[in-house]
Amino acid sequence: MQNDLVKKLVWSGVMAGVSALAAIAARKAAEQIWIRVFNEPPPTD
Repeated sequence: MQNDLVKKLVWSGVMAGVSALAAIAARKAAEQIWIRVFNEPPPTD
């Protein structure tokens, strides 16, 4: 991968994947905190 454009595209893909995983993990953590604090599922709307 010596082409800078390819490297930038791959980097963008890696960052998108990591960001998506982080968002999923943050949502699950927030749901667990909500459930422990309020003893009910979080509001969905």
